[in-house]
Amino acid sequence: MLQKFSALIGRRLRPAPHVAAVARHNDFHWPNLAETHNHSLVYQQSPWVYVAVNRIAEAAALVPLRVLRLDGERRVEVRRHPLERLLNAPNPFLSRFELIEQTVGALELTGSAYWFLAGDGAPVEIWPLRPDRVSIVPDPARYIKGYVYELDGLRIPLEPAEVVHFKRWNPANDYYGLSALEAARLAVASDRAMAEWNRNTFGRDNGVPAGIVHIRELVSDADFERIKREWRQSYGGPQRRTAFLRGGGIEWQNIGLNHNDLDFLKGRQAHREEILNIFGVPVGLFSENATEANAKVAERLFIERTLWPKLVRIAQKITQELLPFWPGDTVAEFDDIRPTDTQARLDDIRAAYPVLSINEIRARYYQLPPVAWGALPVGAEKRNTEAQRLGDTEEKAEFNAKGQRSKDAEGPDADGAGQDKQSTQNSEPATFNSTKAALDEIARWERFTLKRWGREHRRAFEVRALPDAIALEISAGLLAADSEAAARDVFQTARETLTVQE
Repeated sequence: MLQKFSALIGRRLRPAPHVAAVARHNDFHWPNLAETHNHSLVYQQSPWVYVAVNRIAEAAALVPLRVLRLDGERRVEVRRHPLERLLNAPNPFLSRFELIEQTVGALELTGSAYWFLAGDGAPVEIWPLRPDRVSIVPDPARYIKGYVYELDGLRIPLEPAEVVHFKRWNPANDYYGLSALEAARLAVASDRAMAEWNRNTFGRDNGVPAGIVHIRELVSDADFERIKREWRQSYGGPQRRTAFLRGGGIEWQNIGLNHNDLDFLKGRQAHREEILNIFGVPVGLFSENATEANAKVAERLFIERTLWPKLVRIAQKITQELLPFWPGDTVAEFDDIRPTDTQARLDDIRAAYPVLSINEIRARYYQLPPVAWGALPVGAEKRNTEAQRLGDTEEKAEFNAKGQRSKDAEGPDADGAGQDKQSTQNSEPATFNSTKAALDEIARWERFTLKRWGREHRRAFEVRALPDAIALEISAGLLAADSEAAARDVFQTARETLTVQE
């Protein structure tokens, strides 16, 4: 077994043998662009498809994209990278928001999205291409020979390097993605049929149910035709189903089903939930019975399990096909918008106190620059001071014990007790002054923070008298505070902690 494994290691790998066969197979399977075009019509006609796709596309377009330079295990943001400038102004007629919105919307509706890169060398413009006009040309050697953009009978060939193809996974197709709309096709068609039936019932037919007109008395053919004509002129319609029977007298019998019999509202609600679930949009975001807690949970699920994977897909494709146009080891990433548990984050930071320095904690958890007083772990200086004080106290106690024994031997005139008392009296004012200085600094920090609340760029407060642990607790609390009242609570908690410790 070991010899066989060694032989495999030593052998050179060959190119993928199935690529040519896949390309030849797809040479005869061109996409049905008319069906792709129908997806845009469904987006226009189905309210729940429109709501789901619009919510996803607009939310994705709001998230900033950064370019990061890889420095070992670290990732350093590259300011004003050419890719960022290109995305901020893709072409003279399109904004960054519109580009990302169209890209994500096309992925949701058709499973594929295309960017055409224009320029000489590095791209200077990005033009989104409509998926219902793009066909992929397979190639046995390169897998993709190129693309064809077809409009009004005109076919425009495009090189593979000129097109960025975003796609969702499709288990039944090698080249084109599978949209969520395909999976929701039956639910969307049923919902549209119910909406049409509802419109026909309460629209042109004025809500009059279908039924049978039974004429009990025998009438002539002329009278029978006249009665039918007059009835239909008054109560009929193009969608109305009305039967006439000749007998004696005239009687109306309803044979239609009303909305209650069809459970109409529950049926449409079921279709709504099915469509939204297929697109990954929690129903709690739209439910009229949702509480604030349910809405927050739904929003968190939407961001974590629906929006974030779509952003990762787009960012990695940009890294793979766009960033190589510019030199450097860089990656593209959207800002991580996933909600975090503030309490768990603070617990994690507290657990790092003994092993990480203050500067390491600032860099890892808060992305802040190092400070001059941050070389030691949190509380290390205080622990060293306490250990030194404890050692001094033990040494002093031992010295006093020896002195007491000497004074006991010498007699009651020794003055060691008086010195001990004086030493205790001197230590109490020092502790009081230290606590007062820390409380004064908390008050100054609070005024400093509230005065600058709401500004985008705030200068950091310089800590001098506060213990490192309490200073870091205040910094962490201020980062999590979302209002001035919450900030005041952070400082009040710090005062209570300082008082208890002292």
